[in-house]
Amino acid sequence: MKTRRHAKFALIATLALSGVTFLSTSVLALPGGGGQVQVPTNANDFFAPGTQPNPDSTAFEPVQASNNCSYCHGNYNNVVAPFDTWVVSMMGQSARDPVWHAALAIANQDANLSGELCIRCHAPGAWLAGHSSTGDLSQFSQDDFDGINCHFCHRVVNPTLGSGSAIGYTQKGQDPTPDPEVIDPLFAAGLLPSPNLGNGSLVIDPKDVRRGPFDDVPQNFHGGPELIYSPYHSNGSLCGTCHDVSNPVFSKLPNGQLALNALGASHPTMDKSDMFPEQRTYSEWLNSTFATTGVYFADGRFGGNHPTGVMKSCQDCHMPDQQGGGCVFYEGDPTTERPNVPQHSFAGSNTWVLRGVATQMGDDAEYFGLTPERVDNAIARNVQMLRDSSDMELTQVAGQLRVKITNQSGHKLPTGYAEGRRSWLNVKFYNESGTLLEQRGAYDLATATLDESNTKVYQAKHVIDQAIATATHLPVGQSMHLALSNVVEIDNRIPPRGFTNAAFDAAGASVVGYSYADGQYWDNTDYAIPAGAKTAAVNFYYQTSSREYMEFLRDTANDGSGLTAYNLWVLHGKSAPVAMDSSQITLVPSNPADLNGDQLVNGADLTILLSNWGGSGGGDINGDGIVGGPDLASLLAAWGS
Repeated sequence: MKTRRHAKFALIATLALSGVTFLSTSVLALPGGGGQVQVPTNANDFFAPGTQPNPDSTAFEPVQASNNCSYCHGNYNNVVAPFDTWVVSMMGQSARDPVWHAALAIANQDANLSGELCIRCHAPGAWLAGHSSTGDLSQFSQDDFDGINCHFCHRVVNPTLGSGSAIGYTQKGQDPTPDPEVIDPLFAAGLLPSPNLGNGSLVIDPKDVRRGPFDDVPQNFHGGPELIYSPYHSNGSLCGTCHDVSNPVFSKLPNGQLALNALGASHPTMDKSDMFPEQRTYSEWLNSTFATTGVYFADGRFGGNHPTGVMKSCQDCHMPDQQGGGCVFYEGDPTTERPNVPQHSFAGSNTWVLRGVATQMGDDAEYFGLTPERVDNAIARNVQMLRDSSDMELTQVAGQLRVKITNQSGHKLPTGYAEGRRSWLNVKFYNESGTLLEQRGAYDLATATLDESNTKVYQAKHVIDQAIATATHLPVGQSMHLALSNVVEIDNRIPPRGFTNAAFDAAGASVVGYSYADGQYWDNTDYAIPAGAKTAAVNFYYQTSSREYMEFLRDTANDGSGLTAYNLWVLHGKSAPVAMDSSQITLVPSNPADLNGDQLVNGADLTILLSNWGGSGGGDINGDGIVGGPDLASLLAAWGS
């Protein structure tokens, strides 16, 4: 096996042969000419309850690497085998992600040891082993880069189940029992987390066991480790452990602003609603119809082989049911195959980083399971997930083209990490001969530049306020410093079914700088149709990593990790946008007297004209700046048309 140093040399050679220009790391500097001041936080500022690091293998059995799982759970079915789909997921490569490496470096530059919080979720095995005390990757072993791996997830324990609970896990062949041996010591030590806290506040069985959602496994082939039935592994709250992320160095003031805590201590309330809401994917789902009654999709776009088609949990969509065997010993045997083996693909929205991970690993990539076929399959699943997550409808309303985007996902669209992720509308108007007349939301693939000036862009933007700017010597409104941001400047992302402003506000998932009515899970955008336009073609695009974000990483990470991420981004197509939806419409000339756009000139239009009589609003049919007699004559002449 090659070392990581060899893999780095392989990466450099690959990039050089591909014509990628390397920028000198000597030009990297902190914003403001290197005058930025680091916030002097320490590990206490990023403390979260739950199982704590314990390198004592006699008290806490280490989280093993996942490669040994491949012998039984891989290499027999690229669609069903748990290892084959997990190893090419961003969950499986969360600790090798070069974009995360750069973001981690910048977080540590911005706030000392803030990387401790990041590592809890991206590399939980390393964190539990005590290999993250420096806040960076310098203490990692090879196995620590295994990401969110098999042995970690299948040792996770529901934090709500203690010795007094009547509902718990069932060990094979026994009555239902809770987990007092895991929960009670944490409770006694004051370390039992709130189930809705997030921030990697995980509870892990100290024993090397196998917890999972099936209580009828006929035989345990694992030797010493027990099989333990765990309904929690089918519950979305497990995902909330890491998919609600808050910055605990901030506390909410009575006026709603978020200010730095007194440093050197854990958050005073340990309530995520008092912290800065960096990500709220879990809370978005929790306050949606998906989490309550579930949502039925007649077209089966999510869920794979799901028996009812009602999508309710995170796992229903991101681990769709498959027909087959979860283990090589059962694959192909119709008497033991299941119709509901959860696909461990964790399909999401990342369209390029996995290729960057494989490139960076060089010859090691295939050894660790990132074969070209598996990588291609994983990215194809992500692209399909994106396309399934929205629908687009085009209608003409008088002289306007209305584009309606419906969010079909169980959270905001897009969701998650704010930096670099965005969706937008690209609209092209053509005349009768097919000549392009106008374009809105143009994107240049060569320069990775989006024209945001004349279209709708769905995104969240987090920035710093005056107090943080003063403390760090960064400019007010500076974005992309996720460890320092304490203001949500804009969040116009489309909410999911079941959305209410009150529930999302309470969860720290507010819509900011935009407006959605309670119950609204779609958005309309109107574009003026240019003269002579006969057709319109519309694409709804999604991009994983914007040029602006990748250049920020390149120019800001002082250890060169941002440069590496940027060069990989260039090599793999600059995160070319994916069309989530594409459609076109034939346009008809609009009647200027059809004031309400219902395709009929009648009393409703007359009412609009008369209500604006003498003014300059609706009803100015002839465009002379005033609603008057000539406009009324035009309307009456068109009556009934």
